[in-house]
Order: sequence, then C-alpha cells, then structure tokens
Amino acid sequence: MKTDRKPLTPEEISAIVDGFDPIDWVQMKLLANMPPGKRIIPMLQATEMVRAGLRTAFQRKFPNLSKSEINMKILEYMTYMDKSYEHI
Repeated sequence: MKTDRKPLTPEEISAIVDGFDPIDWVQMKLLANMPPGKRIIPMLQATEMVRAGLRTAFQRKFPNLSKSEINMKILEYMTYMDKSYEHI
C-alpha cells in the first residue's frame, strides 16, 4: 500500500546529497567507455560481496542451518529489502 508523500524541498534534497561520497569522475569515465555487457560486472561483483557478507552473518546467527537454508534466508532478506524500498 503506497502512501502519499510530499515532494522534498530543495533544502531537504541538498541535505541528502551533501551526505554522499564525492563522485569518482575517473571511474565514471571508465564505466561510460565500457560496453553495456561489461558495465554490469562491477555491480554483479558488489552484489556478490553483499551476499557473501549476509551468508557469513546468517551462518553465525543460525549455525544449525544448511547452506540451502542460509541461501533461502538471504533471498528472503533481499526480497524484503526490495519491497521495503519499493523496488519491486
């Protein structure tokens, strides 16, 4: 269920953007010059790193679960996060 949201003010947007890391222009140029098929590789590597971190955390929290059960917990967690941020 979506709620009505008021648009952000310019001041609120500036406060959010000021918290971001500076843009790495060299990295942006490198990515822009890559074919689309290769541009996705860093994103896939980053998501694999996140999954590996979650896997380690879940293995510590649930030491009795099998690898398959841990993987299902990761899927459940990532699906929940997508829905929470309205990506799905």
